[in-house]
Amino acid sequence: MDTSLLDYELPPELIAQSPIEPRDASRLLVYRTAQGLIEHRRFCELPDVLGGELAVVNDSRVVPGRIRLERRSGGLVEVLLVERLDGDGLWEGLTRPSRRLRVGERLGPVELIEPLGGGRWVLRLEGEPAGEAPLPPYIHQQLQDESRYQTVYAREAGSAAAPTAGLHFTPDLLRRVDHVTVTLHIGLDTFRPVTSSRLEDHVIHGERYSVEPDAWARVEGSDRVLAVGTSSVRVLETAARTQELRGRTTLFVTPGFEFRRVDALVTNFHLPRSTLLALVMAFAGIDVIRELYALAIAEKYRFYSFGDAMLVL
Repeated sequence: MDTSLLDYELPPELIAQSPIEPRDASRLLVYRTAQGLIEHRRFCELPDVLGGELAVVNDSRVVPGRIRLERRSGGLVEVLLVERLDGDGLWEGLTRPSRRLRVGERLGPVELIEPLGGGRWVLRLEGEPAGEAPLPPYIHQQLQDESRYQTVYAREAGSAAAPTAGLHFTPDLLRRVDHVTVTLHIGLDTFRPVTSSRLEDHVIHGERYSVEPDAWARVEGSDRVLAVGTSSVRVLETAARTQELRGRTTLFVTPGFEFRRVDALVTNFHLPRSTLLALVMAFAGIDVIRELYALAIAEKYRFYSFGDAMLVL
């Protein structure tokens, strides 16, 4: 697939800079595949739109992993924790700037252990992460309440970015939707732009996932399954293929993919040239998604992490 098909023009003012209040007041663009019908709804209406699907949500919690530090020379360094590794206090992290950093250097609670290239390091962190929420670079406003970059059902800390489709749920709305939880700890590679000219040449690194046996039994026994977010898609389709309920997934969902356990998808509007957009195109069709994105732009939907959502049934 030519990755230029993942391109689109977005007016900067449609990039949501802050979350809407309340969470479920966000807009919901509904596309009914069988009829080709489009509806403009609010996310709080989700239970009324669904037709008995079992929703699957990703309960990973975002690590407060953006840590601002100072070198002995006085230079400032930002460390972004990406993934906890095996070993006492070991993490993979991304440093900026990184050119002059050296093995063994101490930056406050952080010790640099091994360079991995591209600004990535194996590092040791004293204690638990106590930095800031790692907001995406396209959000320029400071978040007043960092809990708004967590879902209301977030549980085990491990993600470097939020599973944003779930940010729209309030506790009350979640109670009104039949659901189970899975866990996938989201890494930064999920959001890394596709730079190759052919989508198939892009490489996705692994992310840790787990599914409880009771939850998987419900998924297997359901007539229709709604994945809440692209991370939930990757868990469901990995488990459906491997029958392994925990491990690492490198599943790269691109157009032409055969979906075995996802029948409906709710997701935010994603960045151009992203693997997330490729996944949504794989689910609904390249031309359909390009048309729906053009419509969302014309209707001034809000895009990206704090933006509105789309439901494909």
